[in-house]
Amino acid sequence: MEINQETVSHLATLSDLALEEDEAQKFEGDIEEIIKYISQLDELDTADVEPTYQVTGLENVWRVDEIRPQEVSSEELLVLTKDTEKQQIKVPRVL
Repeated sequence: MEINQETVSHLATLSDLALEEDEAQKFEGDIEEIIKYISQLDELDTADVEPTYQVTGLENVWRVDEIRPQEVSSEELLVLTKDTEKQQIKVPRVL
């Protein structure tokens, strides 16, 4: 992969970074060095290595969703709010 000013500019745009020209030139060299370093992994023989997806042994614990009776009714909760409309809490517009 060839790293040039266009590539650095594109990466900066994707990262929402504003780079000066001298910074972009510095990053061009830095990115090339990083890619060269990472490309050393291509030389490794991983034919007999099994993929490792999870190393901690932890598993998700799922629970069954149950509908349980609530101790407080919706009417009691709506009384605690400033403003309600049609049995819902009215809040300021976000957009």
